[in-house]
Amino acid sequence: MRGNGLRLKSRKLLRGSEGLYMVNGPPSFTESTAFQRDSGKNCKAVAFSKDGSLFAWCNGEKVNIVNVTSAELLRSFDLPKAVCLEFSPKNNVLATWQAYTTAKDGTAGVPNLQLHEVKTGKCLKSFTQKKMQNWCPCWADDESICARNVNNEVHFFENNNFNTIANKLHLQKVNDFVLSPGAQPTKVAVYVPGSKGAPSFVRLYQYPNFGGPQSALANKSFFKADKVTMLWNKKATAVLVIASTEVDKTGASYYGEQTLHYIATNGESAVVQLPKNGPIYDVVWNPNSVEFCAVYGFMPAKATVFNLKCDPVFDFGTGPRNAAYYSPHGHILVLAGFGNLRGQMEVWDVKNYKLISKPVASDSTYFAWCPDGEHIVTATCAPRLRVSNGYKIWHYTGSLLHSYEVPLTEEMWQVSWQPCLDGVFPAKAVRYQAVPSELPGAEPKPAQAYRPPALRNKPVTSSKLHEDEPPQNMKPQSGSSDKPLSKTALKNQRKHEAKKAAKQEAKADANQESTQSLASQNAPRSAVPAVTSGDPEVDKKIKNLKKKLKAIEQLKEQAAAGKQLEKNQLEKIQKETALLQELEDLELGL
Repeated sequence: MRGNGLRLKSRKLLRGSEGLYMVNGPPSFTESTAFQRDSGKNCKAVAFSKDGSLFAWCNGEKVNIVNVTSAELLRSFDLPKAVCLEFSPKNNVLATWQAYTTAKDGTAGVPNLQLHEVKTGKCLKSFTQKKMQNWCPCWADDESICARNVNNEVHFFENNNFNTIANKLHLQKVNDFVLSPGAQPTKVAVYVPGSKGAPSFVRLYQYPNFGGPQSALANKSFFKADKVTMLWNKKATAVLVIASTEVDKTGASYYGEQTLHYIATNGESAVVQLPKNGPIYDVVWNPNSVEFCAVYGFMPAKATVFNLKCDPVFDFGTGPRNAAYYSPHGHILVLAGFGNLRGQMEVWDVKNYKLISKPVASDSTYFAWCPDGEHIVTATCAPRLRVSNGYKIWHYTGSLLHSYEVPLTEEMWQVSWQPCLDGVFPAKAVRYQAVPSELPGAEPKPAQAYRPPALRNKPVTSSKLHEDEPPQNMKPQSGSSDKPLSKTALKNQRKHEAKKAAKQEAKADANQESTQSLASQNAPRSAVPAVTSGDPEVDKKIKNLKKKLKAIEQLKEQAAAGKQLEKNQLEKIQKETALLQELEDLELGL
C-alpha cells in the first residue's frame, strides 16, 4: 500500500459551481489527472470508499463509480435524482438514496434506497426510506453485519444478504442506534427516548444477544434528553452520550440543556462533571481510545481532556473555541473557534501538553485533518458563506502552505480529503519549528474595540467582562494542590470569592469616604482642587452614575464567573449604555 504514490500524498476533492475535480496533496497542489474534471453544475452527491481507492458521484444524470488509482470508470447507474451516496467498508456495496415521492393519486411511491453490488452493478435490494436522517444502513467493519432502523426495530442482515432478516432488536420507540467500529464481536448502542414520565435510556448490546434487559452489557437512563449523540471509541470499549434538551427550563441557556454521559461495555457508567456551566459544543475521542476532549461552557469556553474514569487529565483554560479535532494518530489536538467565532486555532502536543502554534483561519466553515497527520484543510463554503469561498492548506506548525479562492462569480460547496486506511501514513515525531512556506501568514489585524468620542483621547482602562483562564500548566504556581476542583467545590469557591470581594469593596468605599472627608477638612489651601462642575447637583449626579456603573461592572463579572443573576440584576445591566451616555453628557458639560 505504501509503495503507491497516491497514498503518500492524499488528494483533495473539490465540489462547487466550477464543477467537480481533485487536487493533489502537499507539496504540489496541482489538479490531479487521476480524475477527469466533471464540469457540470448539478453535482449534488459524492462519496469516497473507506480506503480511498473508489470514488462515486452523481452529476444530475447518472451515478458513476471510478477507480481513483487507475482512473478507470467502473460503473454507471441511471439514478439522476440521487442526493446521498455511501460505500460499505470493504467496497462491496454502494448505497444510494433519493427523496421519497408519492404518486399523484396518493398511492405509495417506489422504493428510494438502493443497495448496489459494486463488482457486478446488480441491485441487491431496494427499501423505502422516507427520511434523509440516518438514511444509510450501518455495516460492521468486516461487512459481516448490516443494520437499519425500521419501525421500533433494528433489523440485522448478515454477509450482505438483504433478502433475509437474520436478527431483530425490538425496543418500543427505538430512535437511534450505532454499531461499534473494529473487529468482531460487534456491539450495538441503542437510544430510546423517554415518554409518559419514563426516562430516556441508552443500552449497549453485543450482537446477537438481544434477549431482554438482562442481556444488555450496560444501561444508562436520564430524564433530560430530547435527543442524543452516541460516540464509540475506536477500541469499542466505551460510548460517550451527549444528551440534549431543546429548551432549558431554568432559562439559563438559549441552547437548551446538555449533559455528557460515559457508558462502558463492562457495565460502568458515569456523568462527566463539567466545571463550567453552559452548552457542550464538541466532544471527541482520542484515537488511542483512552481519553476524550470536551469543549463546553458559556463563552469563553473551557476545554478539558478526561480519562476513562471521567477524571480531568488536562485543563486548557478558556478561549474563543467551539470545536476540537484530534489528528489521525492522536498525538496532536486542535482547539478551534469557527462559525460565529473568528477562526482562531490552538495546536497542542497531546503527549507533553505543549502549545505548538496558533494560526487563524477567518470565516472558516470547514476543518479536516489530512490522513498523513501533518496537514490541515480549512475552507469557506456556500451556502453557509457565499463570499470569499475557497480553501487553505496548513501545516500543524502554523505555516500556511497553499491558498485558493474561487472567482467572485463562483461558489465552492464542499472540500474533503481522500481517505486512507490506518497505518498507511506512519506517525512522526511532533515538531515545533514552523515549516518553511512561500506564503505569508494569514494573521488578521486585531479588531479595535469601539470607544465613544468623549473617551478617545483619554487613557485606556481595562473593562473586560471576564478574564481568560490560562491552561493549567501556564497558571501561576501556588502552594495549593494542582488537582482540579469538583463542580460543588468550584461553586462554593466562587461564592466565597464573591462575598470576600463584596466585603473588601464595601470596606474600601467606607475608607475612601472617610479619607476624603478628612482630606477636605485638613487639605492645605495650596493643594490642587478636584475638578468639579461648580454645580453641586451635577457633581452629585456624576458620583451616583459612577457608583451605578461600578455596580453593573461587578454584576457582569459575577455573570461571567457563572453566577445566575436575578431578573432585576439583569435589568440593571441593560441600562449600562444609557447610564454611560448620561455620564458622558454631564462630563462634557464641565
